Amino acid sequence: MSNYDSDGPSDSEWEDRGDLAWNEFDWERYLRDQEETVNRYLAHYETLRDDPERIDEVARRMEWETGAAADGESSGAAEVADDITAEDFGGSPDVYTLHKNPIFIATRALYLRLRRHWALLAEDPRKVPQPLALRYLEALHVGEDLAMQAIHALEFGDYAMAISLFKRALGALNQTLARLNEPAAQLPAIADYRADAQVTLFDLREIWLRVIGECRAELERPVEDDDE
Repeated sequence: MSNYDSDGPSDSEWEDRGDLAWNEFDWERYLRDQEETVNRYLAHYETLRDDPERIDEVARRMEWETGAAADGESSGAAEVADDITAEDFGGSPDVYTLHKNPIFIATRALYLRLRRHWALLAEDPRKVPQPLALRYLEALHVGEDLAMQAIHALEFGDYAMAISLFKRALGALNQTLARLNEPAAQLPAIADYRADAQVTLFDLREIWLRVIGECRAELERPVEDDDE
């Protein structure tokens, strides 16, 4: 799983970076750019909504295609960053942060989609009982927070912790699905949202399961002896 090893800058890259003379306005511009990346992912996802291969196709449109995919093999959500490396700090004003991690972008975008659509529906108490509206939003929050923690673990190369956190995120995702199947959610106004949200939630599950598989493969890889 070389993607997660190469995503963040190594110690030597940080040393070669020199002084990054960015102020708060530079960082604000940078963060706005990363927010646009999330929106771009979401726009591709909406366009490909009915494509059964939408996860991989969105990754290709985001130019996360790996060398293996270029040779005709499936890219996979857990592999979308295989060819993504840290920015060349010496020749570019841009920098690498967690916000550029493809799994971060995909997770953030899909949760944003779920929240936006729910907010539009749940603002009318005649359509969604307010206790249900709050319980569902809380489930979304817990799942996204755990996934973000898991992605942080990936960035630090702690694959075992990442697996544990993604498993917790999957538990929260199941709780989110359960909220949509509560008796209070069996209202005509919620039916369309439930059908649509279930697809997005299962896409999140697929992405995380792929990442977990890659993490386990990395942990099972024999450790190379540096003395050899």
